[in-house]
Amino acid sequence: MREIQFTEKKECRAGFGEGLLEAATRNENIVALCADLTGSVKMDAFAKAFPERFFQTGIAEANMIGMAAGFALSGKIPYAGSFANFCTTRVLDQIRMLVAYSETNVKICGSHAGITTGEDGATHQVMEDIGFMKTIPNMVVINPCDFNQTKAATMAIADYKGPVYLRFGRPKMPNFTPENQAFEIGKALLMQEGTDVTIFATGHLVYPSLEAAYMLYQKGVSAEVINIHTIKPLDIKAILHSVQKTKCVVTAEEHLINSGLGDSIAQVLVRNFPCPQEYVAMDDRFGLSGKPEELLTYFHLDKEHIFHAALKAIQRKNQ
Repeated sequence: MREIQFTEKKECRAGFGEGLLEAATRNENIVALCADLTGSVKMDAFAKAFPERFFQTGIAEANMIGMAAGFALSGKIPYAGSFANFCTTRVLDQIRMLVAYSETNVKICGSHAGITTGEDGATHQVMEDIGFMKTIPNMVVINPCDFNQTKAATMAIADYKGPVYLRFGRPKMPNFTPENQAFEIGKALLMQEGTDVTIFATGHLVYPSLEAAYMLYQKGVSAEVINIHTIKPLDIKAILHSVQKTKCVVTAEEHLINSGLGDSIAQVLVRNFPCPQEYVAMDDRFGLSGKPEELLTYFHLDKEHIFHAALKAIQRKNQ
């Protein structure tokens, strides 16, 4: 096994911006709405290229979602973008009733997700959004891992008919998945084969999970790493195929320990193949202001904690 390499660090939000522009160039039915954060969410290139298809709603997220639902009912494909905190927690009622209940073809695009919003602090960070969105019926939840995958996911959801929550981050992170990749909603990706423990990771923690797998390899431990970019619907077949081989699990996510990826994996395991599971996730608390990498370490969301969680899961398996 070789140490994982990346070409450069790039922002996932920039991948969203490029993907939106390319998708809109191909499909004239795509429109975009933003709640006064056009540059931050990287919708500015779309706004410049297609001013007649871009709608600045101001700091009125509930209105933005209502407008998006109306566009969808008129046959358009609306992408509604803001900070993940603002386009989920502020507007759950509108998302639930106007988008999910009505099954309108709205793409809710949440930038600056997780703790890596960094210096903006706890008021702008959101660690609960996956839980909120995955519990709403009819909602697809996608959390890509790098620039390339975010771009691919942004383009792929244009072809999916129904509500989608696309979650992505602000900081520059390792860009390590293939350029111009195909993105299949609901299809987990095997990143590294292994036999001793499975690490299911999502979003910004996929790359640290691969780093942890290399650390484990140096200790004689074979770790399988699977990228769960789609948290709903889950790829249950891929999950069980891996766990029946390794018989122990680590889940790694930039989200609260309650209601995130770990809980979704645990539901699959308890119903089909009970085995030891360790969580790498944020405890029941709010975030802090700080640099993204420092916050990931402070809240135990890094390769070292994934490494130790894997060793603990193996130890429990062997007891």
